[in-house]
Amino acid sequence: MNDILTLTALSIAAAGFFVGIVVGLTGMGGGALMTPALIFLGVGGGEAATVVTADLTAAAVYKTGGAAVHAREGSPNFKLAMWLILGSVPMAFIGPYAVDALTDDPEELDNVLKLSIGFALLFAAATYALRLYINLRRVRAGGHGGDPNPRIRPVPTLLVGMLGGALVGITSVGSGSVIMIALLMLYPGLSAVKLVGTDLVQAVPLVLSAAIANITIHGLDWGIAIPLILGSVPGTLLGSRIAPRVPQSYIRRGIVVVLTMSGVALLDKAGWAPLGREETHPVLIAVVGLVVLALLPIVWGFLRKEQGLPFMGAPTVSELDTWNYAGARSTGAVRSKENGGDRAPRA
Repeated sequence: MNDILTLTALSIAAAGFFVGIVVGLTGMGGGALMTPALIFLGVGGGEAATVVTADLTAAAVYKTGGAAVHAREGSPNFKLAMWLILGSVPMAFIGPYAVDALTDDPEELDNVLKLSIGFALLFAAATYALRLYINLRRVRAGGHGGDPNPRIRPVPTLLVGMLGGALVGITSVGSGSVIMIALLMLYPGLSAVKLVGTDLVQAVPLVLSAAIANITIHGLDWGIAIPLILGSVPGTLLGSRIAPRVPQSYIRRGIVVVLTMSGVALLDKAGWAPLGREETHPVLIAVVGLVVLALLPIVWGFLRKEQGLPFMGAPTVSELDTWNYAGARSTGAVRSKENGGDRAPRA
């Protein structure tokens, strides 16, 4: 029994370390990767509630460290973070109680959570593509200069916080992906470092609130939480250190494929009616991954054409994959009369 527990703890720590590296490298939310990884590893019997609670507890630890670093450097917009927190913290606490109240037994709760996480993963994958498209439109419009203190829009910011809070409280997914893209849409002039710093600061009370609610309802399996923390914290620190030397855009594109496959796999596992299954079917998941790989470049090419750009070329996905690329081009796209139209510059 002790050997099994030791092997289980090592596998959890290894998963935490790997996901922590990816989070440190790319800034993408850990919940979107950690939660499905632990479910498919069969940790905690594969029960979604147990995994979500442990993941939120670990996230509260490593996000606090990241927020402290950004706060010391003065990067967060604290007024903006305050409005997000006012919306997210109550919903993160209420969300798990609402789901628990609407389900009659543990098996039904597990299916509901797996369905919710599956859709949340697909949503998180879509936000990555949406961010690229927003940056593409910003480049074509001449870009936006960084504005560290934009005029706060309380109502939409509060609503974003509420949506993100409910999503994180129920699924543990969304803190580093959905809320980030919403901030980019609401405050396009906010610099990259301000976006990340603000998101991290608001994420700490959000994740803590969600963790407390889930612990109160489901309890906390320390056998999962402790190895997860021990693995994810050093992984995040290592990823942050090597980030400047690693081509993040390729990793992020790989994550989109993984998130899509994981989302479909969880919907499959939960017996979602259109898929008509109650367990993961490897062939289906592999086909989904291959289709996403094949279609993404084609869809992206047509989106470029819609913006008056060639099917392929500059600005490349790697360029647009940086939060502040459009801001860095705020002097405007270099216009060329070649082929009878304007063309964005090559960096």
